[in-house]
Amino acid sequence: MEEIKQSDEIILFIDEVHTLIGAGAAEGAIDAANILKPALARGELQCIGATTLDEYRKHVEKDPALERRFQPVKVPEPSVDETIEILRGLRERYEIHHKLRYTDDSLIAAAKLSYQYISDRFLPDKAIDLIDEAGSRVRLRHAQVPEEARELDKELKQITKDKNEAVRGQDFEKAGELRDREMELKAQITALIDKSKEMNKAETESGETGPMVHESDIQHIVSSWTGIPVEKVSTDESDKLLKMEETLHKRVIGQDEAVKAISRSVRRARVGLKSPNRPIASFIFAGPTGVGKSELAKTLASYYFGSEEAMIRLDMSEFMERHTVSKLIGSPPGYVGYTEGGQLTEAVRRRPYSVIEKGGRKIGFDLDSDEKDSSYGRIKSLVIEEMKQYFRPEFLNRLDEMIVFRQLTKLEVKEIADIMLQEVFARLKTKDINLQVTEKFKERVVDEGYNPSYGARPLRRAIMRLLEDSLAEKILGGEVKEGDSVIVDVDPEGKVIVLNGESGLPELPAPAVAV
Repeated sequence: MEEIKQSDEIILFIDEVHTLIGAGAAEGAIDAANILKPALARGELQCIGATTLDEYRKHVEKDPALERRFQPVKVPEPSVDETIEILRGLRERYEIHHKLRYTDDSLIAAAKLSYQYISDRFLPDKAIDLIDEAGSRVRLRHAQVPEEARELDKELKQITKDKNEAVRGQDFEKAGELRDREMELKAQITALIDKSKEMNKAETESGETGPMVHESDIQHIVSSWTGIPVEKVSTDESDKLLKMEETLHKRVIGQDEAVKAISRSVRRARVGLKSPNRPIASFIFAGPTGVGKSELAKTLASYYFGSEEAMIRLDMSEFMERHTVSKLIGSPPGYVGYTEGGQLTEAVRRRPYSVIEKGGRKIGFDLDSDEKDSSYGRIKSLVIEEMKQYFRPEFLNRLDEMIVFRQLTKLEVKEIADIMLQEVFARLKTKDINLQVTEKFKERVVDEGYNPSYGARPLRRAIMRLLEDSLAEKILGGEVKEGDSVIVDVDPEGKVIVLNGESGLPELPAPAVAV
């Protein structure tokens, strides 16, 4: 304090200034804030304190004597344009630190992408962290051993192994030749690494060339932080997006309208045509149980977001009471659980790029016999009219589309059976058991698993009962072992039989049909 009083050129900066209140206080002593108050009041001390608005209200405002000795100056978050100028000012410092250069596009991308996709932090802090991490990754990438040296190193390891085997076999002539080759490769690898280091050093010293941080490097960092693919669409991904319907139909049979609507929304979002302030899409899937509503959501999460874990599932039967909305969005201030967040808000904050699948309320309506046989369009209009009785217009207007799932036909159920059987085949393949089923068995599964009222769910139970249970008994009984080839068929009496050919396929009176 005495040194500051004697010099007029010192400005004391205290970060987290609210921690002064109560600091050092003990029985018979005064805290740090009270030590500063007299000097501040007499003008002997020039001080700048920094704290957050919440901490200021919580601590500083409760001490009026300290508060009036400071002039509050609010520092708002800078805009994207201001952040770009800040990054340009910091550019040289980070270029010297990482020994590389930043393109202007990379700085602009850091400001814009951090503002758009990283919502739980503020500018310019998050943009600065972006360029810092991008610089680290680019520098590490250029510091790696050259590809040619890595290939020679693989060859060196093999030659060393062969040399040791030759010595053990007392083939000393061959061992000598391999040793000479080993020494030659070591010299080549050392020369390549030294050359790479010299080139990097020359690039750094010249300042004209050298590693560059580009916009794509910033995009890659944002994607790794958030899980959101913000990179430019590649040719391979373009083909993938254009054929999205075909890929989704490998797991979701039928329901063409739903698959097309979702595919259109994803394509719009991926090329940047969707509104940045809205989700990629919001749909209502309406239809009977077991027709593919949840399966389509899972398939989309797996196909586009990389994993079925990217689906956040909410069972709306748990939120029927008015007060349970706090489970979704968190409790209001002053209530228990205020700091914990809600099931929905926390899940989206941790993984913003995901599919939210909500099991909604049931809407019941009866169709007479004529309407049951009517066109899909007629049924859809009836369902939409019924939804208007349950949901407010403000809610329905915010949806992109209301999609009605129709009942599955027996032919579609047979296609679903093929998919489910392939899953069983794949599980047995890991145990080195080759499984096939006959067409007759497949028809039996479809006959028992087809129920228009329950969709495809009875089909899975039929496969468990007819196929998996029979196989489990045979495996436990030792009749089916690893390496066996098994065919499941139905005998003339309608009983499921498991035929084991051990090595090779067993002979059958009727030809076996693989799925």
